[in-house]
Amino acid sequence: MHMFEPGKVIRVFVASAVLLVPNAGVLAQTPSATPPPRNPAQRDATRPPGSEQNPTTPPETRPNTQNPATPPGSQQPAPQTPPGSTIPPQTPTQQNQPATVQPNAVPGATPLPADQVTQEPVEPNFPSVEPRPLPPMPNLTRLGVVSGNVVTISLNEAIRLALANNNDIEVSRDDVRIAESQLRAFEGVYDPFFTITPQIDTRVTPIQNVFSGAPTGKLSTSVFSLSPAVTKSFSRGGGTYELSFSNNRNTTSATSSTLNPYYSSNLALTVSQPLLRNRSIDNNRRQIRIQKKRVEQSDADFRRRTIDVIAQVQSAYWDLVFAMRDQQVQLDNVNLSRENLRQIEAQISAGAKAPLDRSEVLTELANRESALLSATQTVSIAENTLKQLMLKDPTAPQWSAQITPTDTPVVDTNPVNLNDAITEARKNRPELQRLRLQRDINGIDLQYFRNQIRPQVDLVATVASTGLAGTPCNAAVTTCSGSPPPFLVGGYFKDLGNLAKFQTRNITVGVAIQIPLHNTTAKANLAGAHIQQEQLEASVRSTEQVVEVDVRNAAQSVESARLQVLTARDARRNAEIQLEGEQRLYSVGRSTTYLLIQRQNALANARDAEVRAETGYSKAVSSLQHATSTTLHANNVIVDNPLKP
Repeated sequence: MHMFEPGKVIRVFVASAVLLVPNAGVLAQTPSATPPPRNPAQRDATRPPGSEQNPTTPPETRPNTQNPATPPGSQQPAPQTPPGSTIPPQTPTQQNQPATVQPNAVPGATPLPADQVTQEPVEPNFPSVEPRPLPPMPNLTRLGVVSGNVVTISLNEAIRLALANNNDIEVSRDDVRIAESQLRAFEGVYDPFFTITPQIDTRVTPIQNVFSGAPTGKLSTSVFSLSPAVTKSFSRGGGTYELSFSNNRNTTSATSSTLNPYYSSNLALTVSQPLLRNRSIDNNRRQIRIQKKRVEQSDADFRRRTIDVIAQVQSAYWDLVFAMRDQQVQLDNVNLSRENLRQIEAQISAGAKAPLDRSEVLTELANRESALLSATQTVSIAENTLKQLMLKDPTAPQWSAQITPTDTPVVDTNPVNLNDAITEARKNRPELQRLRLQRDINGIDLQYFRNQIRPQVDLVATVASTGLAGTPCNAAVTTCSGSPPPFLVGGYFKDLGNLAKFQTRNITVGVAIQIPLHNTTAKANLAGAHIQQEQLEASVRSTEQVVEVDVRNAAQSVESARLQVLTARDARRNAEIQLEGEQRLYSVGRSTTYLLIQRQNALANARDAEVRAETGYSKAVSSLQHATSTTLHANNVIVDNPLKP
C-alpha cells in the first residue's frame, strides 16, 4: 500500500506546467480559423441578412462576463489577447500566489494591478462657474415725452378740455352761429325803413299864357323839398304800411300867386293788407320759419358732434388706462423673469442646475421684454389719441407731458334695462330729432305752396292830411291878383298847424285783385312737397330701425362685458392659485423651469384679460350712452338752446 506523498504531487504539477507554457505561447501566436456557419438559424437576429458571425458557444462553456452593477442585458466582452502578442510564462511563485479579488469585480475581466486596487477614489474636478450679472432693463423712454412732466387727469377733466379746445367742436359751434346769423338776416325784412330825400328844384319856364302871371313870358320857380318816410312790413298778416311826410317851400315869380313864398306839407299813411294769398304765410315768413328749424337742426348736429367727441374721449381715455395697466403687467412679468434668472444663476453656480436652464430663462426674458416694448408703444398711441382730442394747437406744451389717468373702471353688476334704453334713444337721438325738424320744414312748405294756389286779393288804403301857409303877396312890389284867406297866412309852423287840424285831407280805399289762370308753378311745388313728405316718412322709419339696432347691440355689449369681467376675475384668481402651487413644487425640486414659466405667463395673461375686460366694460357703457344719446346728461354737460333768450 502506497502512501500519498504531497511533495511528489507538487513536483509533477510543476513539471507539467513547465511543459505546457511554451505550447500555450505557440497557440496564442497562431490565430484560429473562423468556423463556417452551420445553418441560417444560428445567425444573429439583430444583424442584417448576409452578415455572418461565429457559432454560438453553449451557455455552460461561456465565461461569465456580466457585471452585477450593470443593468441586465448589457454584456461586456471577455478579455482577449491580440494576435501576435507573446504571453510571458508565469513563474511557479506567481502560479502559487493566491489571487486578490476586488470588490464588485466583473467575472472574466482582466484583474487590475495590486497598486491600483488599494488606491483611494479621487474626487472629480468640476470647473468653477460664476453667476452672470443680470442684463439691463429695456429702455422705456418715449420720444417727445418728458418723463418728469407728469399730468394727472380725470375723465371729466379730459371731457371739459375736449369741449373747450376740440377743433371739431369749434366747427360745429360755428355752424350754429352761422345758422343764427342767417335767421337774423331773414328777420331783418321786418325792420322799418326810414327814407328822406332833401331836394332843391329851380326852374325858369317860358310862358305864352297871359293868365299865367308871367307878363315877361318867363316864369321862374324855386322849390325846396324835404320828404322823410317810414316803411315797414307786418310780421303777422303779411301787410305793409308806409308813413310819409312831405314838406315843400315854394317861391315863384307868377303874379297870380297870392302867397309867395309859401309852405306846403302832406302827412300820409298807406296800408296794403293781403286777404287771401300771402295772408297766413308768405315767402318771408316761410323762410324765417324754415330757418328757425334749421337753427334747431344745427343745434342737433352740434349736440350729436359733442356726443361723438365725448364718446371718443371716453374711448381714448379707457384705452390709455388699459395701455398703462397692461404696461405695468408686462413690467411685473419682466421683473419676475429677471428674478427667475437670478435664482437660476445662483443654482448653476452651486451646481444644482445645468447651464441649459439659463438659456430657457433668457429666452423667456427676451420674449417678455418684447411684450413690454409693444405695450409701451401702445401707451404712446393711446396717449397721442387722447391729446389730439383735448389739445387745440399742435404746438401746445402739453404734447410733451406724460398723461396719467386717475379714474379706474367701475363695473355695475346689475343688467341693462333694454326697454328703458330704447325709449331714451327714441327721445334723445339727434338723428331722429333732425328728421322730425325736417318733417316740420316740409309741413311749412306744404302750407306755403297751398297758399300760393289761391288768388291774390289785397286791401289798399291811404289816409292823408295836407297843410298850407305862406306870406301874402306885396302889392307895392309886384302885381297881386288878390288876398289869401287868413288861415293860410303865416310861416312853416302855420303850415304844420293847418296839417294837424286835418281839415284838408285825402282818404282812399281800394282792392287789388290778381287771379292766376293756371298757376302751374305753385301746383308743381305743392306736388314736390308731397313727394318729399313720403320720403321723410320712410327715412324716419329707417332711422328708427337703425337706432333700435344700435341700442340693442350696445346693451348686449354691456351685458357681455359685465359677464366677461366676472369670468376674467375668476380666471385671474385661479391663475394666482396655480402659480403659488407651482412655486411651492419648484422650491422642493418637484417642478421644472418650463412649467414655472408657463404658470407665470398664464397669470400675466389672466391679469391682462381682467384689465381688458374692465376697460372694455367702461367702453361698452360709453357706447350705450352714445347709442341712447344720454352722454351729455351722464357727464353733466349742458348745451344751451340757441333759440331761447
